[in-house]
Amino acid sequence: MTEVSSLTGRLLVATPALADPNFDRAVVLLLDHDEEGSLGVVLNRPTPVDVGDILEGWAELAGEPGVVFQGGPVSLDSALGVAVIPGGGAVDGTPLGWRRVHGAIGLVDLEAPPELLASALGSLRIFAGYAGWGPGQLEDELVEGAWYVVESEPGDVSSPSPERLWREVLRRQRNELAMVATYPDDPSLN
Repeated sequence: MTEVSSLTGRLLVATPALADPNFDRAVVLLLDHDEEGSLGVVLNRPTPVDVGDILEGWAELAGEPGVVFQGGPVSLDSALGVAVIPGGGAVDGTPLGWRRVHGAIGLVDLEAPPELLASALGSLRIFAGYAGWGPGQLEDELVEGAWYVVESEPGDVSSPSPERLWREVLRRQRNELAMVATYPDDPSLN
């Protein structure tokens, strides 16, 4: 197998050609990507479930909308916390209960007391489940043209308008991908 160049911290943006309904217009933040596989969370799938309904202590720290997001089709009964620490914890060191993934973005230990992170958090999002790929599976999907790979920005994690994130991420690209943002929801209606 060839060496895998890590895409950790980057975004996978579903192409209009991606046929899997789990990922229709999905924006996935890759939390881990190496030769053993990949793991990420879908940033733009809010559920109607309030964070306080499942993780009461974290509800006050969750950004708007204060709901749980469906992170992907795998392990829907597990929760992941993704948070942005302004400055990436560079000044005071890494806060307890937070592990850097990329830049200012990191994973939160949801078993830790929320007070440990309350003063350091810039934003927090809670995800039920995740998106996962086995060794080489994501690379195959990239070759097939299922995903665009673009740089993430810390604000992507906590977008207050997740339903617009797919278009916003594409629109900010400095190439032909910006035009894909105008792709109609149902091209047959054109």
